[in-house]
Amino acid sequence: MSEKSTIPPAATAWAGKGLKPGTLGLFGSTVIGLASTAPVYSLAATVGFVVLAVGAQAPIAMIIAFVPMFLTASAYRELNRAVPDCGTAFTWATKAFGPWVGWLAGWGVAVAGIIVLANLAQIGSKYLWLLTDNPDLYDNVPLVTATGVVFIAAMTYISVRGLEIGERLQNVLLAVQYLALALFVGICFWNVFTGSAPEGATLPQADWFNPFAFTSLSGFTEAILLCLFIYWGWDTCLALNEETKDPKRTPGRAAILSTVILLVTYVSVTVAAMSFAGLGDSGLGLGNEENSGDVFLALKDAVFGPWAWLLVIAVCVSAISSTQTTILPTARGTLAMATYKALPAAFGRVSPKFRTPRFATIFMSVVASVFYVGMTIVSENILSDTILSIGLAIAFYYAITSFACIWYFRSEIFTTARSFFFKGLFPLLGGLMLTAAFIQSAIDMYNPDYGYTVIFGIGGVFVIGIGSLAIGVVLMVVWYFFAGSKPFFRGQSLNRDTEVLVPDDDQLMPRSVDGGLM
Repeated sequence: MSEKSTIPPAATAWAGKGLKPGTLGLFGSTVIGLASTAPVYSLAATVGFVVLAVGAQAPIAMIIAFVPMFLTASAYRELNRAVPDCGTAFTWATKAFGPWVGWLAGWGVAVAGIIVLANLAQIGSKYLWLLTDNPDLYDNVPLVTATGVVFIAAMTYISVRGLEIGERLQNVLLAVQYLALALFVGICFWNVFTGSAPEGATLPQADWFNPFAFTSLSGFTEAILLCLFIYWGWDTCLALNEETKDPKRTPGRAAILSTVILLVTYVSVTVAAMSFAGLGDSGLGLGNEENSGDVFLALKDAVFGPWAWLLVIAVCVSAISSTQTTILPTARGTLAMATYKALPAAFGRVSPKFRTPRFATIFMSVVASVFYVGMTIVSENILSDTILSIGLAIAFYYAITSFACIWYFRSEIFTTARSFFFKGLFPLLGGLMLTAAFIQSAIDMYNPDYGYTVIFGIGGVFVIGIGSLAIGVVLMVVWYFFAGSKPFFRGQSLNRDTEVLVPDDDQLMPRSVDGGLM
């Protein structure tokens, strides 16, 4: 055993988790927050379904869904200022409500990451092979699946090697995405306003932004949950707080900035697509169910003509980009859980060279790959249903975090006007909205007609969504019976008064010979 391994626990408590501080600034943190949402892929996969759910009210649905996201981002910002810990939802919920609720919040983050990684890999691979314009390749399931696994492995390698290389990569990939989106919006509006758009095109209508024009409650809640998915991911910049300059302020600012930029992006693209293609149920119309699965794939030739491959590249880049940024928060969340004894110690191992959570990163990527391959073998329809179910996990841990903010700051809420709004009212409204969306969506998903599969006579989306959260309960109970979990479940390793394990400067970390924290 090395000499450093004899340092007492009290000393190691001040040393942090081994991550490299001061790596990201506000710009880099915002870029990663935006890239994590995969804006081009999210729009491609979601806009059509939102239009099918609420018709012309798709733009206002995007705006309404932004409200709980913004309110939740406010809760994240306040909690991060007080507790800048990479465990985010897990750490904050544990400090507010105790180990059981905290563990489940951490599981919500992990399961959402695993599910979306599988789908991102699928989309990135599919679009890469679409560039060949050869159906023998892009319709070849084994080839597409194998390529998706390679993408996950490549992004895992980059994630393990550190945030610096990841940040530089994300700057380029995000620039490609926003260039493609800007061209798409510009070309659509140019054709609409010059009268050269295809039949069915229409000028933007004020009624598209009328919040009182929704005609179906189930359609409204379905649209909101879908929109929650496309905004989801901005909290990655909070999970990187320990590696950010000014960790108490920069991540929160990046989160707010990311959500606002996403709002403008999503509403602009949605309005442009609706104007150009119209809402008809045939041809290019967004009311045509054949176009709902991928709006950009349906419109690329009409909008870009011979340059349609640019949009294909943008979707591919978006999915690959988000594959890397999705790995980051799941790995750091499990790192934090291991640090506080909520998971086996192996998840707390940090690469001594790159200062990244090596074991957790590789483990989560392997699990995502196995899940992806398994779902593909069983049925591609089940894989499609997993992405529809992810909104439940997102609403679940976002709502817990919102309520955790209120309870953690309960003694401060009425001390100032700012505290009342940002630590009390905003988190409360955001938490209630997300809870309502979770409940109503679960009810809708129970219907066998919801989604593409039926399991046990009920909707496959419901089984996957609720079942994945239920698995977390089982795993939590199993871990409870291990001796290593006792400090956590007894409230000893993490409670309201526990010092945040974040170094104030770049200190030398006490480690074991394998790079794990002692």
